[in-house]
Amino acid sequence: MKRGMMVLSLALIFVLLISCGGKKSETSSASSPREAVGPLVEAPFSGWVEGLPKIEAPSSFDWKQFAGITLNFISENTTPSTALAAAISTFEDATGITVNIEQADLAVVAEKVALDINARSAKYQLIYADPHQILAKNYRNLVDLNKFIDDPSLPRVPGGLEDFFVSQLEVDGYFGNKNALYALPYDCPTIILAYRTDIFENETYKKAFQDAKGYDWTPGPNLTWEQFYEVSDWINQQVRAGKIQGVQYGSGHMAKQHDSLQCDFSNVLASYGGDYFVNRDLGILGSAAPGKGDLESSDAIAAATMYQKLLSIAHPGSTSWDWAGVAEAFAAGQIAMIPEFSEFSSTFESPTSSTVVGKVKWAPMPKGPKGTGNIYGGTGIAISSFATEQEQKAAWLFLVWATSPQGQYECLTSPVGGSTPTRHSVYALADVVAGMTPGTPESQKMPNLLSAGAVQLGWAPGSIYNRPKIPQWPEIDTVIYTELSRMILNQSTPERAMRAINSQINDIVE
Repeated sequence: MKRGMMVLSLALIFVLLISCGGKKSETSSASSPREAVGPLVEAPFSGWVEGLPKIEAPSSFDWKQFAGITLNFISENTTPSTALAAAISTFEDATGITVNIEQADLAVVAEKVALDINARSAKYQLIYADPHQILAKNYRNLVDLNKFIDDPSLPRVPGGLEDFFVSQLEVDGYFGNKNALYALPYDCPTIILAYRTDIFENETYKKAFQDAKGYDWTPGPNLTWEQFYEVSDWINQQVRAGKIQGVQYGSGHMAKQHDSLQCDFSNVLASYGGDYFVNRDLGILGSAAPGKGDLESSDAIAAATMYQKLLSIAHPGSTSWDWAGVAEAFAAGQIAMIPEFSEFSSTFESPTSSTVVGKVKWAPMPKGPKGTGNIYGGTGIAISSFATEQEQKAAWLFLVWATSPQGQYECLTSPVGGSTPTRHSVYALADVVAGMTPGTPESQKMPNLLSAGAVQLGWAPGSIYNRPKIPQWPEIDTVIYTELSRMILNQSTPERAMRAINSQINDIVE
């Protein structure tokens, strides 16, 4: 009965998400005035699951008309792209199109995309268009996907655009306005809190903390950053005293001088009511003219003060780790709790990469005085406008398949990792709902679902945080993590760091 109630509660979270910030998109190819050329028939891809919208095309459409074309897809080295690469034969066998998937660190991807676009060469016809690092700078050189959506002779987006979460479609796909759609949502990693159940659910440790501090230390929606600090510090003390076994430190962070440091800090900044610009409407559609910076506010300085305090007691390796580094340390059993991207759930549940299999749960990020911040890190796939017309149409077939409900489900169930789905229809499947409950056979098959309940809480209105989507962001990002790094190494104070960043932001956007 308890398991049934847990499954029901997660299903209710999903329903509430649809009715709030996670509501379905009102823009849909299904509602488009285009008419198909002949009746629609199912595409020749294996892997369809009952209950999911099918990939369909007009009966006259030849899925092998682009056979022999080779497409190059450049992507960040993520578990979804690893899973996609493992399943690529499904697409290649059905279409005759060869797809080479190149994976690299996001900074390398952004650099290679910029070089390719500047050369107008379309070496990469398919682009992992991170909204902040790539799309906002290069949207003018990406194909407007409405070109294919409105073409009645081509395959449709299965389930229509409304099967995507509206906020994710807007963040991943548009820039400035909704006149042109540049990408379809592909992945949706979100920073939430991972914690060790063998520590936090240990009755001896739990009671000792309750007796010492007077509250339940279990991570959840009501945990504050002050309490996060207090819990972490207490664990450190108990480890040194030999009273807690199995970890070395209470907390760890992705605080390397890298984009990860900006992401880690942004969660705290948002929870304190701060943001990088006075204009708070830059995170969804974005803008080329963001206006004045806002890091000299009292909220921003308070957030920076708290962040410096958190790092002062975190695992000392934190200042050398990005998101992959802190995940590796957590998987090695060194840390009790970490802010981390949700898609590392599959890493933590893999016996080949983790010593904490079956010992990890997830919660939304801690609260600050103004709420919580759970940074959204999702990305869409785009098509280079410098690709030939034939390559663009071949690339559209790939987009339809890779972002389809059945493609998302295939990645979710992949033995090499998988992703958190970007489709409403996938979350509605009975086995996916069951997979959100730890200990079920479905959760073992789809380990990324173990973070899904906390992710969906993090996606709720007022909880999700979207960074400014502006062309100047890569340069501003570098300024942010450079000054923050000096701060956490005690080479600067929180106030000086925030003022330095704000000044440079204003210089960059002028």
